[in-house]
Amino acid sequence: MDTARRFTIQDALHRPLFKDARVVAGENQLERPIRWVHILEVTRFEHLIRGGEMILTTGIAFRSGTDSPVTYLAKLIDLGVACLCIELGEYFIRLPQEMVELAERRGFPLIVFEKTVRFVDITQDLHSHIIHRHHDQIRQLESLSRQFHRLTLAPQGLENILKLLHEHCGHPVLFLPIQGTPLSIPTLPPEEREPLFTCIRARLERIKREQEIMPLAWEQEGRHLLLHPIQALGQTWAYLGLVCETPPEEYESLLLDGSSLAIAQDLLRKRYLEEKKLHSEHLWVNDWLLGRLSESDLLYHLDSNYEQTAIPSYRVFLLELPDAAPWALDDFRYEVSLMVRAAFEKQGFRPFITMQNARLAVVAFNQGPHPSEGSRLRHACQEIDHLCQQNPWNLQPLMGVGRLRDDLLQAPAALREAHQVLTVTRRETGFLFYEDLGVYQLLLHPGIHQNLTTFVRDHLGPVIDHDRVKGGDLLNTLRVYLDHNGSKKEVADKLHIVRQSLYYRLQKLESLLGKDYLSPDRKLTLQLALRAYPIVYSEWVKEDGQKK
Repeated sequence: MDTARRFTIQDALHRPLFKDARVVAGENQLERPIRWVHILEVTRFEHLIRGGEMILTTGIAFRSGTDSPVTYLAKLIDLGVACLCIELGEYFIRLPQEMVELAERRGFPLIVFEKTVRFVDITQDLHSHIIHRHHDQIRQLESLSRQFHRLTLAPQGLENILKLLHEHCGHPVLFLPIQGTPLSIPTLPPEEREPLFTCIRARLERIKREQEIMPLAWEQEGRHLLLHPIQALGQTWAYLGLVCETPPEEYESLLLDGSSLAIAQDLLRKRYLEEKKLHSEHLWVNDWLLGRLSESDLLYHLDSNYEQTAIPSYRVFLLELPDAAPWALDDFRYEVSLMVRAAFEKQGFRPFITMQNARLAVVAFNQGPHPSEGSRLRHACQEIDHLCQQNPWNLQPLMGVGRLRDDLLQAPAALREAHQVLTVTRRETGFLFYEDLGVYQLLLHPGIHQNLTTFVRDHLGPVIDHDRVKGGDLLNTLRVYLDHNGSKKEVADKLHIVRQSLYYRLQKLESLLGKDYLSPDRKLTLQLALRAYPIVYSEWVKEDGQKK
């Protein structure tokens, strides 16, 4: 039995119980699939119909109902049932011509039993047949799943999986990678392939905007398309599709699900092996970021036939994961590297990656539209952040990005900038690009640290000493008070204290800093000192007073 094929009206008509049945309309639609069989002897049935049913009736409902047989038939057609079977006899001596004409006009199979039949026998027979086919399909899916997984271990695993999928289901199979050339099995002619792939890409763009649920099925020019994502490491790497002549059913969806999982494993294995082969890249990129390579050496390693005047712009990106991250495990390092590479490529960057102790550094060349470079890079960082926080890692990453550069020899400076962003991000939130740092660009300038220490002590020393001796929270109070322009209500709310407590702290600050500490020059000086404090001291405090 061909379990991949649907159980259709034509199949049912070949069953012994249908030997006296006659098709009176819709004979060209007998390949419609039957999902279930339903005996219907009422005229109010909208809540009972799910679509795809074979309806059996004697017409008894028309003696007490208000709907005419034609209205009854029209409602069934609109609800998407597969066909209507009517027993001729006491309640229906013959079919009204209007019913036959409506069914023929709508292309709807209308079947009559000219002899009395037991509907219970029909339902039992067809339901048993449908359930057995379903069980056979499950067994065949399990067998196919094993075959798919065996193919992932062989050369050309992807192509062989696509061929096996096509051989089994009989439908044209489509493979659309996020990056790369789409495939079709069998190969479609160009005049058919290009419009089809163009339509699918447009539909995928709409999916991103409207967040449609996958897998996705829709009708296009008389054919039905079913599309399923191929995902690994929390990212979509490609789409797998079928082009069906009739609406796809659950079996096709399950078939795509199993084959897409095997393809994802095949792609992941290949990418994992490729990432291991890129170990030499890690070495020379590390030398590049440390300033050990000449421009000619860099052009040789980049291997992209760049002219010196045509080198695209780039940024240096740093990723730092907490100490809990298992960096010592090679598998973890390769997996992080693979995930980061995929995120950058997805947003139109060509990444070159190296590991620096517990950090991962990326030199990301922009290959997309220049005006959107910053937003695309931010999207890549957001995706990396999301993936790192997912199970099983559940890690909180720190990320920093240096300024946009177009000189290959400026990569060490860009690396220092990315590192400075990490320095601030450990204590503050909301920073990603070096351009975001504002005054921290000055405070983190090389060689200024000793002067910063003196500067902080000169202007915040009394408050720092008071907090350490008394265990107070004046330093944080001062920071919040200045940041909120002296709004006592906002400051009290932020610190979670009552107004009287805030007034006491402000009086104490005035006694320590002098009555003029809110003058414009003193206020600016204190705000700079407060920003420099986490750079020269190893602790900082949040607005709720807790150290971090």
